[in-house]
Amino acid sequence: MDALELARWQFGITTVYHFLFVPLTISLVFIVAGFQTAWLRTGNDKYLKLTHFYGELFLINFALGVATGIVQEFQFGMNWSDYSRFVGDIFGAPLAIEGLLAFFLESTFLGLWIFGWDKLPKLVHLASIWIVAIGTLLSAFFILAANAWMQQPVGSIVNTAAGRAELKDFGAVLTNPTVLLAFPHVIAGAFMTGGAFVLGVAVWRLLRRAGADVAPFRTAAKVGATALLLGGLFVLVTGDQLGQHITTDQPMKLAAAENLRTTEKSAPFSVFTLWDLSGKEIISIQIPDVLSILATHDPNGQVQGIDNLQAQFQATYGPGDYSPIVPVTFWSFRFMIGAGSLAAFAAIWFLWRMRKGRVPGKREVAIAVVLPLLPLAANSFAWIFTEMGRQPWIVYGQQLTSAGVSPSVSSLEVAITLIGFTVLYGGLAVVEVGLLLKRIRGPLAAEGASADSADQTTPFSY
Repeated sequence: MDALELARWQFGITTVYHFLFVPLTISLVFIVAGFQTAWLRTGNDKYLKLTHFYGELFLINFALGVATGIVQEFQFGMNWSDYSRFVGDIFGAPLAIEGLLAFFLESTFLGLWIFGWDKLPKLVHLASIWIVAIGTLLSAFFILAANAWMQQPVGSIVNTAAGRAELKDFGAVLTNPTVLLAFPHVIAGAFMTGGAFVLGVAVWRLLRRAGADVAPFRTAAKVGATALLLGGLFVLVTGDQLGQHITTDQPMKLAAAENLRTTEKSAPFSVFTLWDLSGKEIISIQIPDVLSILATHDPNGQVQGIDNLQAQFQATYGPGDYSPIVPVTFWSFRFMIGAGSLAAFAAIWFLWRMRKGRVPGKREVAIAVVLPLLPLAANSFAWIFTEMGRQPWIVYGQQLTSAGVSPSVSSLEVAITLIGFTVLYGGLAVVEVGLLLKRIRGPLAAEGASADSADQTTPFSY
């Protein structure tokens, strides 16, 4: 493989790996803040115990997320220097704000929260974790604003003489229609992830470590299931709006998601399709009109096809192949929907099973173990669909991915760093899972902290 293909693999692996931590961090901090708020309002000891328990899990995930995210910044300069030169004027502002404002906001107040349990007034300490939660939203927004500009370049012009994009309206970048639609969609997906994690851990604890843990973890399970279900509903609504936008702004992505070759009215949606090596369909199970409904809210709506769009792009941008890798786009779209839907249905199932004081049965422990993986898979496939569906553009309509790679980096150099990062991330995955499992299996609260204790609570067990 050449340097371009290896660089794409490296960035894809590190990005998807990093994003395993991001949605859990975003949602789990809000759930922890909610537990602490409930304890402060009610004085009920179970909320304090849950704050400690899930707070420690949040901290483990936060630390690994920061460590893996740093690599993303370095890759811009190492493997994608021409891309960095082209987008630097645009990316500089949102990335700087994310780093200087949002990340430092999170880190500062997270430190106050960790070490301020018996030193800060209760309301000030509670405010610290809520500020951390707000910081995670700000971080997500500014990162998504930068990514949304790649999907839909606005507020800038291309200086052909200098070979770079130049910022003209920062407000337009922050109010890009793509980011305004993608941000609530991503946050809703994050709450599905956090809800599934809280629910899965709580159900496992209920089935494996009962006794005094029943009341707190029944509450945690219901909170997790509710967050998962509500997140799923918001994903459905925001995904529909984002799909409408993609239909007009990136029609090739939508066409590739269905492998729709020619423009059609009343376009069907393929539930399952197989192709041979030449790209010819071997088998296809389709539902009539559904793609048109998804794309236009009209069963008779017109959806543009790959071949028609290819001709348009060649007329506009010159010779070349302007379609993404169809099987990747096609299946990532379906895996995203399938994994997310299964997680939402699992939330309904567990809410039903826990009605009127009941607890899930032992046969459902396997579902609890697998459940947190479903939204993680849905998020990963969503990013693969988003980024691969934009190809061959790295900045849609302005710079091809092949034009963004560093010209001075060899295939060997990229291969070495690819192997190195993959091995390092594999080791970090073992550390992450090991720390999480150790805490999940541990006691609910160190020394039985009580809301009436003199120091309000006991420090974290780590």
